[in-house]
Amino acid sequence: QVQLVESGGGLVQPGGSLRLSCAASGPIFSIGAMGWYRQTPGKERELVAKIPISGTTNYADSVKGRFTISRDNAKNTVNLQMNSLKPEDTAVYYCNAQIRLHYSRIYYSYWGQGTQVTVSS
Repeated sequence: QVQLVESGGGLVQPGGSLRLSCAASGPIFSIGAMGWYRQTPGKERELVAKIPISGTTNYADSVKGRFTISRDNAKNTVNLQMNSLKPEDTAVYYCNAQIRLHYSRIYYSYWGQGTQVTVSS
């Protein structure tokens, strides 16, 4: 079965940097858009950044100029480089991927388990 495994979260001081990584594994035929979302207690999950197979990436206004999303299609991975982190970036970050399996014609949405990012002095 498909798994998305995230890594790279942790505690960082304001102004610092973190790099999140997510690797997809399983009976994958192809992967469409990949992205990162985040969620804080009591709030809905929100899009942070999204990257298609090719074309323009999409960022939340709050992270533009600070975060960069990238993907490696050969390795089925997506990364999020986060710079100039602020306390308001504190959240659980989730990886998402639209994946077509070998025995399917349809792309399904898969989520990682989430990784905590805490920005605090």
